[in-house]
Amino acid sequence: MDKFIGFPGLGLSFNVNPVAFTLFGKDVYWYGVIIGCAIILAVILCTYLGKKQGISSDTILDIVLIGTPTAVIFARIYYCIFSWEKYADEPWKVFYIWEGGIAIYGAIIGAVLAAYIYCRVKKLDWRKIFDVCIVGVILGQAIGRWGNFVNREAFGNETTLPWRMELHSIGGTVMFVHPTFLYESLWNILGTLLLIWVNNHKTKDGEAFFMYFVWYGIGRFFVEGLRTDSLYWGPFRFSQVFAVLTAILGLIALFILKKDKIKRS
Repeated sequence: MDKFIGFPGLGLSFNVNPVAFTLFGKDVYWYGVIIGCAIILAVILCTYLGKKQGISSDTILDIVLIGTPTAVIFARIYYCIFSWEKYADEPWKVFYIWEGGIAIYGAIIGAVLAAYIYCRVKKLDWRKIFDVCIVGVILGQAIGRWGNFVNREAFGNETTLPWRMELHSIGGTVMFVHPTFLYESLWNILGTLLLIWVNNHKTKDGEAFFMYFVWYGIGRFFVEGLRTDSLYWGPFRFSQVFAVLTAILGLIALFILKKDKIKRS
């Protein structure tokens, strides 16, 4: 069923069907198609950047094959922990991932953990590899947010700004809200360009990886403050808390790298 999404201040309107096509009697949703495209484009970019730094395409592909399923599992775990009230009476539904409910920070934790273990086992320089892979991560996030657009989710509070997004509820209520999916997508596109630049001009391995946490943490903190579907930890939006912590840790790590560089010089 088509669903209306409009941007009246910009003169734009769309009737979007979340189902892209049907295959063997099963609906394939645009959300999954967009995420799949995001992964493919991220791999292509990482492979290109990796070759410039002497990282083989096989290494990039191995990390993707290991990190992607781990990211999905951790994204689900993260979401369920902070939404446990939804599953307390029927805990087996934590496995019903097709019903929705994943969180990007959980995905990042899972992917980083899996990739780090892989690098340690293979005796590879994890900082150098992470500098490259993190560019793919933020590009994937920028593209993946458009899956939220198709699903009409991850939007913000009501607003009268010129770029407001118009949504119609099942009951016919009209809402004009912040298109927070768009804010984060644009922020991440800028972040992709920034991290490519850092990779090309870095003086120490790890700079792009740690810069990601600073950049994304800052952007996510402000975007999360506008959203209506935040996961809470007591009175706090947990993603905002996590954003602040990761940004601070990223800054500390960058400071240590710079200090180490000064000592060596």
